[in-house]
Amino acid sequence: MSNAAKIWTKDFISISLTQFLIFVAFYTLLTTLPIFVIQELGGTEAEGGLVVTSMLLAAIIMRPFSALLLQKTGKKQGLILSVAMFVIITFLYVFVDSFILLLIVRFVHGLAFGIVTTATGAIAADIIPSSRRGAGLGYFAMAMNLAVVVGPFIGLTFIQYTSFKQLFLVLGLLMVVTIINATMIQIDEQVPKSQDIAKMKWTVHDFLELRSLPIALICSLIALSYSSVMSFISVYSNSLGLASTAGYFFVVFAVVMIASRPYLGRTFDLKGPKYVIIPCLFIFALGLFALSVTDSSWMLLLSAALIGLGFGTLLPSFQTMAIQAAPNNRSSHATSTFFILYDSGMATGSLIWGAIISYIGFSSLYLLNAFIILGVILLFHFYHSNFRFQLVRKKHEKTG
Repeated sequence: MSNAAKIWTKDFISISLTQFLIFVAFYTLLTTLPIFVIQELGGTEAEGGLVVTSMLLAAIIMRPFSALLLQKTGKKQGLILSVAMFVIITFLYVFVDSFILLLIVRFVHGLAFGIVTTATGAIAADIIPSSRRGAGLGYFAMAMNLAVVVGPFIGLTFIQYTSFKQLFLVLGLLMVVTIINATMIQIDEQVPKSQDIAKMKWTVHDFLELRSLPIALICSLIALSYSSVMSFISVYSNSLGLASTAGYFFVVFAVVMIASRPYLGRTFDLKGPKYVIIPCLFIFALGLFALSVTDSSWMLLLSAALIGLGFGTLLPSFQTMAIQAAPNNRSSHATSTFFILYDSGMATGSLIWGAIISYIGFSSLYLLNAFIILGVILLFHFYHSNFRFQLVRKKHEKTG
């Protein structure tokens, strides 16, 4: 394979490690802050859930502006500034002593998170050779998926042996490494001159990449269903008397996802998206159905394996399609647009399923989401022919 098609360069490793550490902090706090609210601040379970929602809401609000910010500062400088902001705010958790202060810190942390994750995704897309973007973004997404396992493990283990403040301090020190990684990344980009920036007028195109919206909307439905797993799998496991098995759910999820990612990423690049996405959607729906009928540990872990195999490749595949739908100089806007819709699906799903779960029960919840994913298959099939036409037209425009 030629050097031009090489994925694992120094810059790719640096941006992937930066992404991994950011999401380690995200998932560590995601799993420990609700406990911190209840045990240390005397709050309720609802307030514990609110600190999770507040950060995600801030990230959604910030993402449209993050693409504009990266356009004006340059992706590398924007990454360094947002990473530094993220690290500083991580240290602020040490000083939190009230619920209101925690909400404020979480919201500001979410603003930084929205910029950082837009920058890392856009830079990764620029670094990866276009001919291997499906495989490359698949490997890049593994940084986030590995953090799903590492983050909660660090957080839940630490609070068994030490205080929350010590956990926050160690987490902040760990995040300093992200600044070092960010400064090591080298990318070719043209930053607009100050006089050009002054002439810029804000339009919808400064905040969103409209060509990426259709595929991002489809992926938001996948996020809607996936939120039922992320938000309620531990509660569902407890209701089944499988609390001891729940801790292994995301371990199995991650192992299966990592094992399948290289093959599925190569298949995406060689054969095209439909040969990966449609089978993975079917497997994801099957995993949700398995969850709906789970009554034992082995069934719970089987559903984890199916969901890991199905959902694990969908996120980078849809992100790749969103980026491919836009010109190369709009990769940050495409990434921002994609994650605005993805995060919105996650946040909306958590609210909707939390509101109706007491009426329909967990089994019906996961069965309903399995049917939603089957509906997504039809939507994707309808979209793909138009997407393929756009790619062919782009190639003719370049060669014509």
